[in-house]
Amino acid sequence: MREIRLEGLRLNPEAFGSTYESEQSAPLEKYAGWLANSQIFGAFDGPHIVGIAAFGQFTGAKDSHKGWLRAMYVRPSHRRTGASRLLVQAVIDAARTRVEQLQLSVVSTNTPAIRLYQSFGFTQYGLESRSLKQNNQYSDEILMSLRL
Repeated sequence: MREIRLEGLRLNPEAFGSTYESEQSAPLEKYAGWLANSQIFGAFDGPHIVGIAAFGQFTGAKDSHKGWLRAMYVRPSHRRTGASRLLVQAVIDAARTRVEQLQLSVVSTNTPAIRLYQSFGFTQYGLESRSLKQNNQYSDEILMSLRL
């Protein structure tokens, strides 16, 4: 999982809140903690992982009815193969048994991802302007949700 996560951060830095530099040197315990608080799904081509997505549930007394989809990444060689659809569906299926609403954020320039999420019924409920900043460049994030 660490390898594909780092690849996503390196190849598509605009799509993630974290950076390759900060996670490259992070101890493996960081990933163990991430695994303990999330359900991670993988897409495979034979024995090779080609994509990941994570599901987590909010834990507060007033927001535990919500979950999130994040850390979605599919290797460029496997985009447009259905791997992304399978990952989103797996997260939705897991969420459906635990939460009433699934949320995500996506960089506003990532049209293919926005279309993918819309095809599952996700709708925009907000826009966070200048949400991410890297190399003095800002990216807006579209906030989306799906009622289950």
